[in-house]
Amino acid sequence: MPNVTLISYTPDPERTVAAAARLCYSPSTIDQVMEQMDDEKTASFLDMLTQIGHQSPIEHASFTFGIEGVSRSLLAQITRHRIASFSVQSQRYVDEAGFDYVIPPEIEGDEQTKELFLKAMESAKQSYETLTAHLERRYQKDMAPKAAHKKAIEDARFVLPNACTTKMMVTMNARSLLNFFSLRCCNRAQWEIREVAWQMLKLVKGVAPHLFASAGPGCLRGACPEGKMSCGKAKEVRERFDSLGEDK
Repeated sequence: MPNVTLISYTPDPERTVAAAARLCYSPSTIDQVMEQMDDEKTASFLDMLTQIGHQSPIEHASFTFGIEGVSRSLLAQITRHRIASFSVQSQRYVDEAGFDYVIPPEIEGDEQTKELFLKAMESAKQSYETLTAHLERRYQKDMAPKAAHKKAIEDARFVLPNACTTKMMVTMNARSLLNFFSLRCCNRAQWEIREVAWQMLKLVKGVAPHLFASAGPGCLRGACPEGKMSCGKAKEVRERFDSLGEDK
């Protein structure tokens, strides 16, 4: 199961965004604009930004997440969101002997399929360790033991499976997050990144509820944008969104 934590974020993110939006239309100094932004005015400006679709001011709020217990398959998906910063545990520098791995739910739920999957993982582990040892012996002829080991795992990693777990820190601004949630909270998104997206959404709603009041898949805001590809479960998706803050 993915584990997502909110590590840090722009201090007072909603007030910062509201002040940035207000500044566009005000002759006041920045200090004056910030002082004028009480809770009521902040909420009002954020609601206005949502209604008129003026999204550039929300780029001033950024959020950094720690994501663990996810597969390298997820890494390939999440890094497609290019307006973001990523720091990922390296298979080049971290020895993956005895690596952990993610089991897809559909495989976990079928004993015969799961057995085949586990055998594949054990085979990959053995291949990685055997290849590492073989390469290390070769490289030690020309370099120090530590350097030989590093170079060995750098090459042996090519046999590691997509299921191999990784961990990362991800930073996105609020505008990028809205796009991310729209795409990845959708039921048509792949199950692992969808779970990560919902955890991220719950965390940011906890610290910036007005900013992310309408965040999530398109069916929260009207008809499903997927058309004929719709999952047909808009009601369940809306109920999940409404329940995000219930177990605080």
